[in-house]
Amino acid sequence: MPEVDDDAAVRAARGRMRVRVSRLGEPDADTDLAGTTAAERVEMMWQLAQDAWAFMGEPIAEPGLSRHIVRVIRPAG
Repeated sequence: MPEVDDDAAVRAARGRMRVRVSRLGEPDADTDLAGTTAAERVEMMWQLAQDAWAFMGEPIAEPGLSRHIVRVIRPAG
């Protein structure tokens, strides 16, 4: 049964994962992102989102509504 083997492999992998619990308000010992700006962090997340879409084999989701098309109606007079 391959599903059982896959489940066992997942459980074994989870057993090797390191997890750190931090509480809200406690100082953060993680300094990986200390020297980055908010814009740089958003850019990192965009790259992760692109990678996730590519991994799924899907085109990147784009909004269905075009926001650059406008119509200006000016009152007569």
